[in-house]
Amino acid sequence: MLKEFKQFAIKGNMIDLAVGMIIGSAFNKLVSSLVNDMIMPLLGLLTGKIDFSKLFIALDGKSYETLAQAEEAGAACFKYGAFLAGVLDFLIMAFVVFLFVKWMNKLRNMNKEPEPVKAPTTKVCPFCKSEIAIDATRCPHCTSEQPAAEK
Repeated sequence: MLKEFKQFAIKGNMIDLAVGMIIGSAFNKLVSSLVNDMIMPLLGLLTGKIDFSKLFIALDGKSYETLAQAEEAGAACFKYGAFLAGVLDFLIMAFVVFLFVKWMNKLRNMNKEPEPVKAPTTKVCPFCKSEIAIDATRCPHCTSEQPAAEK
């Protein structure tokens, strides 16, 4: 088992995974900062200076001025503003990852030559519209004689 683990680690899989986790963690912090520090304040400005991080519903039935007061009183809170920020955070992260993967695929395919166009191997029977072999002289479906192939 130790030998298999060494082979796994030496192949680079573990190192690739560790690097991916570190970069992903840093990227998560970057996107969270973008959402919380730049996008949400702009969104709040457009919606009448609403601070989404402070939107909540106290589940004990009482009314509180701020989220801090509700938490201080020990009330369970439904923090839908923080959830909205999290959804926006996720959407931005997913979009950026999509763009990154698309860019990587474009780079990967840049040096590949396009595959040559292959000659067709089938044709459509003019009588029953079934797909048949290109060199067929009779249609296996309707048994009609096929016109001679044009060259």
